[in-house]
Amino acid sequence: MPVSEIVLVLLAGFAAGGINAVVGSGTLITFPTLIAFGYPPVTATMSNAIGLVAGSASGAWGYRRELRGQWSRLRWQLPGSLLGGVLGAWLLRHLPEKTFTAVVPVLLILALILVVTGPRIQAWAQKRSESDTAAGIGRGRFVLLVIGTFAVGVYGGYFTAAQGILLMGVMGALLPENIQRMNAAKNLLSLVVNVVAAASFIIFAFDRISWAAAGLIAVSSLIGGAVGARYGRRLSPRVLRACIVLLGLVGLYNLLA
Repeated sequence: MPVSEIVLVLLAGFAAGGINAVVGSGTLITFPTLIAFGYPPVTATMSNAIGLVAGSASGAWGYRRELRGQWSRLRWQLPGSLLGGVLGAWLLRHLPEKTFTAVVPVLLILALILVVTGPRIQAWAQKRSESDTAAGIGRGRFVLLVIGTFAVGVYGGYFTAAQGILLMGVMGALLPENIQRMNAAKNLLSLVVNVVAAASFIIFAFDRISWAAAGLIAVSSLIGGAVGARYGRRLSPRVLRACIVLLGLVGLYNLLA
């Protein structure tokens, strides 16, 4: 691997780790980077998922204080993320690669739209949460929350990009929580999906993974996740989203060229 490629993958992993902790959609940094260097889409997705586990872990740990008081609900959401991640990873391994190649541009466009509309989703989520009472949610909404968490887990296990924004949208629609507490829950649930998907790829698709790329992303995203959890709130969300959209468009161009 050339030095220039090593440096750029390290930088992409660091940025993705930090962005995942604060905003979500860090995959839209690392995935297009790997695609630009000629990695096949499925290999790029699997290697990226494995590498970003470390960054997801450090980001979730950085937001651990905001998880207090949420465990009575998370004990139901976590199995939803786990089962969804299992199904999504299974689909990635068993569907033909041409299916993934055909679907990924659509998912990438969807993810970029979510990144652009992310501020509105989060503002709506905050307004929706503040309008609820502190008494909690009814059984029907709770069931919808678990089903929604499972559905996002399937998406995350298959592609991962922007699953955090999808989770924020689902929780914002149904929960009386503030943004920072939902962000902490989002980080933990995304970590579960990433761990499940990564374990599945390691066990069943070991030979399709670029371990050099996964290792570089793991090291740099671990640091990026910790930095993002500590300092990320000070960064300009507009600048972060602009970088994500730009790199996402580059990745989309490489996929369609």
